[in-house]
Amino acid sequence: MTERLDAFMARANAAYYATRDPFADFTTSPEISQVFGELLGLWAAEVWRSMGSPDPVILAEAGPGRGTLMADALRAIGKMVPDFGRALRLHLVENSPSLRAVQASRLEASWHDRIEDIPAGPMILLGNEFLDALPIRQFVRRDRWMERHVASGGFVELPTDEHLPDWPEGSVLERCEPALALASHLAERLRVQGGVALFVDYGPEHSAPGDSLQALRDRQVCDPLVEAGSADLTAHVDFQAFGKAAHGLAVCGPLPQGIFLARLGLFQRSGALARGLSPDAGQRMIRSAQRLAEPDGMGRLFKAIALCHPDVSTPPGFVE
Repeated sequence: MTERLDAFMARANAAYYATRDPFADFTTSPEISQVFGELLGLWAAEVWRSMGSPDPVILAEAGPGRGTLMADALRAIGKMVPDFGRALRLHLVENSPSLRAVQASRLEASWHDRIEDIPAGPMILLGNEFLDALPIRQFVRRDRWMERHVASGGFVELPTDEHLPDWPEGSVLERCEPALALASHLAERLRVQGGVALFVDYGPEHSAPGDSLQALRDRQVCDPLVEAGSADLTAHVDFQAFGKAAHGLAVCGPLPQGIFLARLGLFQRSGALARGLSPDAGQRMIRSAQRLAEPDGMGRLFKAIALCHPDVSTPPGFVE
């Protein structure tokens, strides 16, 4: 059986998230530090105010994992901006029944299979490490462009009629069509109904050639084409293409995660929390903040990008 790479990746990830605990294979920013979710919750509150404080307003998260980010966000919102807490209606986009059950043990929400299924209304959408799991197509430049398919645990290259740039021999071009479709959907929705979408994910600031497909199993890099469904498959986000597809919206970023979080008060909040802990726990809190922001790691590899209704002021973190 031969299938296009994006079909293989979609099938493999659907099986993976339905049958395994992904956090046995990787750790996300909300699991590293509670401050990540708190800051994004207060970020959403400021965006809500810049939208004119609509009541009700949809607060949504795509790919909420164990619900850690949103639980931390709601705790901070309840303490600091209770009027936003009363106005928001929580919606979560999650396909995995097992993860939905974990989220339901921590959160009161409405669940959806797709972002497109979220009901109408002004919306603030958060997505952390959501885009990187969307399936990609890969094209390889030989004497002509070929598209990668998967068969028997390896790549098969077949000719394509796609109109692609004249890149050098051996170049790899990746395209994430679901991400582009999502940006287009959000552009149409947010222009009419109002709101902002924030995505934090990893990839370069500008579109670039290269093979970024990777797989993690038991926290180890492994062959993405072997044992489909047993590993988490991801690829770098093409932020430049994603922003261009959001026609009619104001695009802020992509901005390195370290700069974004520092502007939101990552180190001040972490320091304040550390002072109320034991010396060992306080040091762990500070190291967690550093891990999120260090330039040689997550702080530069991960980026934040916001898609905004044109009338909404530049969101916090993106103002220089």
